[in-house]
Amino acid sequence: MPSRSLRDWALLLSLVAMWGSAFMFIKIAVVTVPPATVAAGRLMIGALILVAVVYARGLHLPPPGRAWIPLAALAVVGNAVPFYLIAWGQKTIDSALAGILIAVMPLATLVLAHYFVHGEKTTRNRLIGFVLGFIGIVILMGPAALSGVAGSAGEIVAQLAVLSGALCYAANSVLARRTVKGNVLVSSAGVLLLASVVALPFALILDRPWTLAPGFSSAAAVIWLGVGATAIPTLCYFALIGSAGPTFMSLVNYLSPCVALALGVAIHGEEPGPNAYAGLALILSAIGLSQVRRRPPSVS
Repeated sequence: MPSRSLRDWALLLSLVAMWGSAFMFIKIAVVTVPPATVAAGRLMIGALILVAVVYARGLHLPPPGRAWIPLAALAVVGNAVPFYLIAWGQKTIDSALAGILIAVMPLATLVLAHYFVHGEKTTRNRLIGFVLGFIGIVILMGPAALSGVAGSAGEIVAQLAVLSGALCYAANSVLARRTVKGNVLVSSAGVLLLASVVALPFALILDRPWTLAPGFSSAAAVIWLGVGATAIPTLCYFALIGSAGPTFMSLVNYLSPCVALALGVAIHGEEPGPNAYAGLALILSAIGLSQVRRRPPSVS
């Protein structure tokens, strides 16, 4: 198991803060901006920022050729497809339920990393910790959120869309660990650039964005998603994958509901019930358990 440095934990908590607020902003964005345009907009903003930073620092994107192949896979699997699926699903389901569904990602990552990433074998503590973490998510969100599970055919399809986005993120974590080499900033910019190229035509065809009249809140939400939930987190994501591995990175999806809880208290004046604090305690305990290392047997 890779060592967990203070830098790894700082990157993880940064991702939690930025991605944990993303569901709220997606829900605001899709009120007046269609999902394909939300996905394409945040990707284009993120790509412009990172490409500008790359060249400002005297770096260059890879020349045309084989170096772009793994970046293309990451762009589709980890960005273009899940960004659209999750935004589309959140037109129908609320953010709390989306958070529960996305929490499947660490469990899927655990399985994939066990088979495809060296040094990421599943241990008993990891397995117990991740299962407890998922239970904590459900308790944290409470019965009201779970009451939305199943429902009408449209709601079921929306839930499956968000679940599919979670599985895309899991596969992307493993792909990133196995394929991304070299400068993290250059790789991040290349991935977002390619994802924009993939997402933009779909937005133009499906949504005809030039005919839209988005509200101020939705437009501002898309801009924030591009900067604070796409560009900056993408840098942190690849840096964390490279240093600590996909399984550790996937803990983001257990800690993100804690951000949702804090935002609800601070911004909306919500008063969480005992289930919220019980779920939070279970999540933090599960993370601690999953990170406990076995000591090698002593040699006498």
